[in-house]
Amino acid sequence: MGKVPTSRDVAARAGVSQSTVSNVLTGRPGISQATRERVLKVAKELRYRPNLAARSMRTQRTGRLALVLPITTWFASKILAGATQAAQEAGYTIEVHTLPGDFHARQQRLDEIVNSGQFEGVLSFVPMPPCPSGEGGATVLSLAEFDDDMKVSGDLTDPAPLVTMIEELASRGHRRFLHITGALAYPSARARRDAYVRTIEKLGLQSLGVIEGDWTGESGLNAIRSLPDDAPPLAVVASNDLVATGVVRGALERGWTVPGDLCVTGWDDLVSSALQVPSITTVFLDYQRLGARSVQRLVAALRDEPEPPSGGGLQRIIWRESTGDFVSSKTPHGND
Repeated sequence: MGKVPTSRDVAARAGVSQSTVSNVLTGRPGISQATRERVLKVAKELRYRPNLAARSMRTQRTGRLALVLPITTWFASKILAGATQAAQEAGYTIEVHTLPGDFHARQQRLDEIVNSGQFEGVLSFVPMPPCPSGEGGATVLSLAEFDDDMKVSGDLTDPAPLVTMIEELASRGHRRFLHITGALAYPSARARRDAYVRTIEKLGLQSLGVIEGDWTGESGLNAIRSLPDDAPPLAVVASNDLVATGVVRGALERGWTVPGDLCVTGWDDLVSSALQVPSITTVFLDYQRLGARSVQRLVAALRDEPEPPSGGGLQRIIWRESTGDFVSSKTPHGND
């Protein structure tokens, strides 16, 4: 077994004092950005991991962050991957906490985490009352990505990609549109429905209607079965990739071609959407970057530094075969 790297090894390679290494890894202010980046780069190269127990005894800093997530998020692993990497790069470890569904039970558990004294910072993806820090000294960053019912909200409800897709399809000559929503209890479903209606009206396009769905493939299938025989040519804006898949199935049942009689867009960029025939034009949500960016914001607050730049939106359109766009067999999945 090789020698375990120490802070002395990091200091020697980075060309700084051992105290500077300690100050960087504990998040103390007064270190230049260039020095901080050099020390963190060397620590990563050497795979140096600080002794958190010893650090806590010396500095009263735990080197630990709490990441609080809803229980029912299918994309939690992506958020965690980005958050963990960003935390390690900044010299912290992350402990993940999930919360019960009842609002009052969640608030009680959040209070326990914040005031436990075990964490320097708490990053919450569920709503919290205004609370700059807890009694235990934890700095709190509460994000607006989920509402009280654990439904996506905040930046993740931005319907701008839907508007862009309609505008692009209209520029290609599409004049007739249909929107199949998600369950309208969700802020994201309402935001996309409203953006659809506004955009259709603004561009002077024809809408065959807004059909309320429930995020399932069956809602897409049933919506297409309900259309009159003269509905095509038609562009269908589905609330997610499952609904879009149901739309394609329904079109094939009726002898309609995709893309031809119908072109179809989805949302979420499921892995299967790049592999089915036709592959689905969709919107990719960068949950991993959301996790990383959120931790970077928390670390900046801990160190009393300016908040890092956002680096652009978290969503982007991936054009595929369901709207007549060629997809290379070498890169079947839009996330790659």
